[in-house]
Amino acid sequence: MRYEELTIEGRNAVIEAFRSGKTIDRVFILDNCQDGPIMTIKREAKKTDCLIKYVSRERLDQMSETGKHQGVIAYAAAYEYAQVEDMLKLAEERQEPPFLILLDNIEDPHNLGAIIRTANLAGAHGVIIPKNRAVGLTATVARTSAGALNYTPVAKVTNLVKTMDELKKKGMWFVCADMDGTRMYDLNLTGAIGLVIGNEGEGVGRLVKENCDFVASIPMKGNIDSLNASVAAGVLAYEIVRQRII
Repeated sequence: MRYEELTIEGRNAVIEAFRSGKTIDRVFILDNCQDGPIMTIKREAKKTDCLIKYVSRERLDQMSETGKHQGVIAYAAAYEYAQVEDMLKLAEERQEPPFLILLDNIEDPHNLGAIIRTANLAGAHGVIIPKNRAVGLTATVARTSAGALNYTPVAKVTNLVKTMDELKKKGMWFVCADMDGTRMYDLNLTGAIGLVIGNEGEGVGRLVKENCDFVASIPMKGNIDSLNASVAAGVLAYEIVRQRII
């Protein structure tokens, strides 16, 4: 198991972390702040005997990694990365064909957080990220995921292509997003599937792309040629959802 320290910032993110059962070591709250969400955080903290510290805005600003703490910062017990097997077990428990999202060197924490949020809402069983040349689970990622990080397993793997090969042996198919692909509406994306989203600038790497069974393009009518990585992930994830329900 791999662990990473996690700082949680922002009212909703901290409330969700408490409610999901995550172990919070300490919570720092802006002195004299008494509004509804802060009172909720205080109640949740007292239920778990979490240490509450009241501090000045200057102190919170110094501690903040995102610059958007909204008067509260929590230090969680180290985040535990899931194993890919945990995601397959989750799919089995839900009696659903596995649906995983694989990210090829996503470097922007806002994109990673947004994709984890989409993965949760689209019913994906987990997100797989590479160990090198990619963002990990930072405070910005946790905040952008709007609490989804507490519910969606994230695995970190050494080699994305090798992981895909192992999953193919278990019956999974892979589709990646690329402008030169087949229109997503013309592909059969049902069954056990892994959606591969590439780097913000260069897209999916050559080896990863060659290992995909399908290459899907998103129809575009504007004057620019690509979507933000997290938006592309959302569009394709919901095409998979649509095909699963009809």
